[in-house]
Amino acid sequence: MKNSDAVKTKKSVFKRWWFWLIIVVIVAAVALPGGTDSENSKAASDGGDKIVNEETAGEQESDVPAEYTSALKKAESYSDMMHMSKAGIYDQLVSEYGEQFSEEAAQYAIDNLKADWNENALKAAESYSDTMHMSKAGIYDQLISEYGEQFTAEEAQYAVDNLKADYNANALAKAESYQETMSMSPDAIYDQLISEYGEKFTVEEAQYAIDNLSK
Repeated sequence: MKNSDAVKTKKSVFKRWWFWLIIVVIVAAVALPGGTDSENSKAASDGGDKIVNEETAGEQESDVPAEYTSALKKAESYSDMMHMSKAGIYDQLVSEYGEQFSEEAAQYAIDNLKADWNENALKAAESYSDTMHMSKAGIYDQLISEYGEQFTAEEAQYAVDNLKADYNANALAKAESYQETMSMSPDAIYDQLISEYGEKFTVEEAQYAIDNLSK
């Protein structure tokens, strides 16, 4: 009887040991791949939030009227290729002789346009110097004019401050143009070069032009 009881006891202990081992293995298998319930819940929540945010962004983009996005593309073209000012681009977008966009579409374009207006002003200034041989004061006035480029005073000042131009050479080129196309005298050319209603060169620049003008 004692031997039999011993065997039963060993079998009972043996059975319980394997039982708890199986429980441990099952718990580990469930816990390791997915983490804790709170972690799983957080991951699911984060994933859901990401999907919602992406969907919201897509909805917001689709909510922008086609006219608005077209106006923005036109504005980018005017800024990148023609180096226009903010006011100049807006006017071109709404002009009946220009793009004829609605004011709302044009304003959306301006508000969302990424442009360096100082650099645009500088590019415009370089063009006036290189192709029209204008004076520093003449370029500044053209940049801020409501009938010209419509840059702000600060943007225009940045442009002329950073413009690398030979104003003596510009004055001479202007003087030669007046001499060849309008047959003007040296004195008349000088007056035109320094006039506030004319070219607005400095006295020194105008004198350099006259001194180097072919006789």
